[in-house]
Amino acid sequence: MKLRFWAPIAALSIFAASCGSDGPDAAPVEESAVEVAVGDIVEVAIGAEQFPTLIAALQSAGLVETLQSAGPFTVFAPTEDAFAAALAALGLTADQLLADVDTLTSVLTYHVVPGKVMSSDLVGADGLAVGTVNGAEVNVSESMGTVTINSATVVAADIEASNGVIHVIDQVLLPS
Repeated sequence: MKLRFWAPIAALSIFAASCGSDGPDAAPVEESAVEVAVGDIVEVAIGAEQFPTLIAALQSAGLVETLQSAGPFTVFAPTEDAFAAALAALGLTADQLLADVDTLTSVLTYHVVPGKVMSSDLVGADGLAVGTVNGAEVNVSESMGTVTINSATVVAADIEASNGVIHVIDQVLLPS
């Protein structure tokens, strides 16, 4: 049982070690604009003022308290543009999505991995399957300094919180 819990964390550690390459065609992960912050993941996300849709979604789904617990957690936080694109693709308004708590919870927990995984832990990942909090897996890869989670690209990494880390992604991850 313990091995099953730690396997995704070990896999993410390998994945995280892959984010350091500086190849000529790479779109490397940017350094976080947010320094190591005091506060949990939710407080850091609110303080960054970059994630209003994510914060509203966490509140609607009742997940704020969970992401304020001890953790640690790794959160893949979609940008505002990513949420807008996902809503357009799904033909939904933000209010419609926020009202569907079951779907919202499934999508949000698909963006959270148990454990704290820094970008330096991701070097060399190649199609690594990693379990998320919702029970489904994401596919993690790194190539020439660019890290992808499924088809989303990590655009800012290592926004630290007292109970984990946030990596900003350019797409909303949708479980199958």
